[in-house]
Amino acid sequence: MSPLTAERNPLRTPTNRRRLLRNAGLGGAALVGLIVLPRPSMAAAQRLAADTPAEQLGKAMRKLWEDHITWTRLFIVSAVAGLPDLDATIQRLLQNQTDIGDAVKPFYGDAAGEQLTGLLRAHILTAADLVMAAKAGDTAKQTDASTAWYANANDIAAFLNAANPANWPLADMQAMMKAHLDLTLNEAVAHLTGDWAADVAAYDQVHTEILQMADMLADGIVAQFPAQFGAPAVQIPGH
Repeated sequence: MSPLTAERNPLRTPTNRRRLLRNAGLGGAALVGLIVLPRPSMAAAQRLAADTPAEQLGKAMRKLWEDHITWTRLFIVSAVAGLPDLDATIQRLLQNQTDIGDAVKPFYGDAAGEQLTGLLRAHILTAADLVMAAKAGDTAKQTDASTAWYANANDIAAFLNAANPANWPLADMQAMMKAHLDLTLNEAVAHLTGDWAADVAAYDQVHTEILQMADMLADGIVAQFPAQFGAPAVQIPGH
């Protein structure tokens, strides 16, 4: 692929930043018990009502993180091909980062939710820098973006560990985030090089890993806040 020196990250343009600010008030996921999702069908509502609060959280968390990898993939596809849906895809991808941050606010507070959104926005913006640098054949920018991307992943791991140290050990969070980045990078490289079989296989691996991540996060919240999920709080001796 010939270098495209004019390529730049479309997520970082002033127009898209303004649109993001206009859209910032749109739907974030809140928790019912936990997380409010679009109105389900009658049958789906009946199934949801039969779920325990912990099960509702688990399903909502899976939905949020599946959105994360779905819209990331669609960004890769649209950015590489220069498709006309790129701007709309960008807006939806960035909204997902707000949704994930909103989802943890009932447990960790508004400030923590905003911090997580900021970290995830940096995760997405830097990933986009990496994709656009690779498309342009700019190896120096690729290296810089890759270094920043993995550093941000460690920041996210540290944030999660600080929020829930007993259930989200730092080493586990670091390994989880590194696996997510490694697999996403495999997907982007396969798509950029036109290795379609590897591209499809990489996305399947990304999907499997993100569901494991979502389950790990949901299980950690339930374990940390048992009283909010119908289980008695554990009394620590001497407290």
